[in-house]
Amino acid sequence: MADIHVPKLNNNDTEYQIVEWLVGNGKPVIAGEPIAVLETSKAADELEAEETGYLHHAADLNAWIAPGALLARVTPEAAPPPASVSDNAPEVAPEAVTSGDAAGQEPAPVAEPVVTAPARAAMEELGVSHAEVASLGLAVIRRADVEAVAARRTGRTAPGAREDTRQDTRDVHEGVPGDVLEDVPRPVADAGARRLPRVQRAVARAVTTSHATIPAAYTVVKFEVGPLLERARGLSREVRRPVGLAELFVQAVAALHPAFPLFFASVDGDLARPADAPRVGVTFDMGEGLYVPVVHDTGSLKAIADALMRYRLAATEGDFREKDLTGANIAVTLHTDADVVLAIPLIFPGTVCALAITSPQPELTLAEDGTVAARTVANIGLAYDHRLINGRDAALFLAALRMELHA
Repeated sequence: MADIHVPKLNNNDTEYQIVEWLVGNGKPVIAGEPIAVLETSKAADELEAEETGYLHHAADLNAWIAPGALLARVTPEAAPPPASVSDNAPEVAPEAVTSGDAAGQEPAPVAEPVVTAPARAAMEELGVSHAEVASLGLAVIRRADVEAVAARRTGRTAPGAREDTRQDTRDVHEGVPGDVLEDVPRPVADAGARRLPRVQRAVARAVTTSHATIPAAYTVVKFEVGPLLERARGLSREVRRPVGLAELFVQAVAALHPAFPLFFASVDGDLARPADAPRVGVTFDMGEGLYVPVVHDTGSLKAIADALMRYRLAATEGDFREKDLTGANIAVTLHTDADVVLAIPLIFPGTVCALAITSPQPELTLAEDGTVAARTVANIGLAYDHRLINGRDAALFLAALRMELHA
């Protein structure tokens, strides 16, 4: 049996309110699955189960609960745990509680929904407005709800949408009747499988949403980067910070914002919403999952180098702040493996472009006089949302980027 205690969510509140149970009392739960939403003065946070089994509530819906207090217990069997767990925990499924239809009545209107922190991040990524999520009529807005709103714009259903909350159970227990599944714990499919870590689950959601909602195209060109590498060495001494292709490309991409505003925009139905300033996301994959922190200050090479140096350190520990990972309106993806000669980047939901930079490679060229010359090249690819950008626009952007880098 495992006790789930309320963590300290911030330094301002001495207690939090349970605004939604995501797993019903006595229902099966998987380790890592969100079980409840707690509202603080600053945000709404989802708490996860740490073990697989059956969840038993130790506090009622809408109750106020202090950090360290017992929130729930997970038991290996369906039988209730000892009497220390609250006997009056709600027995109905969370959907019935939040929709207001437990008594067969019409749902009561929700004046102001609680929006969880993952949902707020998804709203920014996908360009979903507060009015759109409020129109859902839900008491608590979760990330899956925001993704469902974004997916409906293209006539598709987002994975994890609330109307499909039992689909994961069906996948694990294929062929088992739905009424039986209610009482079957949902373990990993086989003993050799392992649950994806949280960071990778977030990547999976972004990839799935991107592929479901963004009609992407791709253009790649070859850049000579030998002069850039030489220039970077001199700039490193000048700004007293490490400067490489990443820093130079971030600076050059940001400089193209005034001339190519659609490349930094977001899509809202038939509207393109331009960004007020360039904010460049840069990928970091340290083997523990993909992070895309954002360079918000692109006004100087030193500011860019400072940000990327700090992000490299944070990536090794996964120690990013929320504001580090939100707000990008274009992305630069880096591939440092020398064997990678072509990479098609993911267009992150909420953006319309992503630039891929492969590792520099030596190349021999034959001059008109028959002499052989060596140069250093990299393939630079641009993935773009075809709703806003066409192939000619992508080619012009890459040509302008080449000129900016060699200016």
